[in-house]
Amino acid sequence: MPEPMPMQTLNELDHKNLIREAYRIEGITDSQCRSIFLDWALSLPVDQDNRQAIEQIMLHYGGEPEGHPMTEVLRQGLAEMAKPRRRGGWRSRPRD
Repeated sequence: MPEPMPMQTLNELDHKNLIREAYRIEGITDSQCRSIFLDWALSLPVDQDNRQAIEQIMLHYGGEPEGHPMTEVLRQGLAEMAKPRRRGGWRSRPRD
């Protein structure tokens, strides 16, 4: 079993402050949160474990209101990462 990575600071996880600002925007919508989440995810370092980064961000913002759209988007991000997907192979190739 791989050794867990140490907890990162919020500044390391959200160096652009995208997630922080999303929680501060009054009346933010689901689609705006998804867009912010995508920008945040694309800005993570290549060697960053995305699942662990989302989990740590959620720990930092655990006290936010339960119904906040960004919290739901983060949960969806974790759920989507749990579903394995085929990335190719013989079944994905066209047949004659």
